[in-house]
Amino acid sequence: MDDAQGKDLLDTAHEMADAAGAAILPFFRSAGLTEDNKLAGGYDPVTEADRAAEQAMRGVLARRRPKDAILGEEFGTKDGDSGLTWVLDPIDGTRGFVSGTPTWGVLIGLSDDTGVHMGMIDQPYTGERFWGGFGQAQMRGPMGTRPLTTRQTQRLPEAILFTTFPEVGSDAERAAFQAVAGRVKLVRYGMDCYAYALVAAGQVDLVIECGLHTYDVQGPIGVIQAAGGIVTNWQGGPAHMGGQVIAAANAALHAEALDILAGMSKC
Repeated sequence: MDDAQGKDLLDTAHEMADAAGAAILPFFRSAGLTEDNKLAGGYDPVTEADRAAEQAMRGVLARRRPKDAILGEEFGTKDGDSGLTWVLDPIDGTRGFVSGTPTWGVLIGLSDDTGVHMGMIDQPYTGERFWGGFGQAQMRGPMGTRPLTTRQTQRLPEAILFTTFPEVGSDAERAAFQAVAGRVKLVRYGMDCYAYALVAAGQVDLVIECGLHTYDVQGPIGVIQAAGGIVTNWQGGPAHMGGQVIAAANAALHAEALDILAGMSKC
């Protein structure tokens, strides 16, 4: 893609994030928020804010990029003929959203048959936006705009590791995660997509998760890769379709953690 195409795509992503944030914020920490549970026998909420945000983003695409395909968590797929697909998660971390914690975010990914080309993680309540692709890796927030660069931590005993749920996947997956967790300096839980943003921002070193969907990972992949990090599955292959995911700040740390995960778990 030339510079003009890349700029148009990034501008489109920024406009989508602005529209999603405007749709979401009136519902955040609102006593009138309504939700439905998508998981029989468990709890996986979807709210009116999720649906409003995805509709707002789809509206931007209908006006600016009508030939592009869309894959969204709430409203499924829309075919396109440009070869590009926008992958949307209007609120990643809805459990956090309904709890009032500012660790959820709007995820936007852009991919084609070769993989992810651009990603964005937006937290409209804190005013933080992280994006990467087409030669950019930046964030903006209350302290202004700055480049994104991942950390250079080289060894697990010096690393900070995040995952969303302590109960990671199957028994084998949980054992593999715990084997890595037992070697790092610090383990934290429950940050959803914000943890991936912190990898890109150079604050933490690893995120290890499993059971993810395409719309959970493509936005973070674009941001982290542009900032210098690595995102793969637990066998070292592509992660853009979801499943088992490891996001690492650099190649050395990725290799050390991957050696443990690949040896103890199966895809």
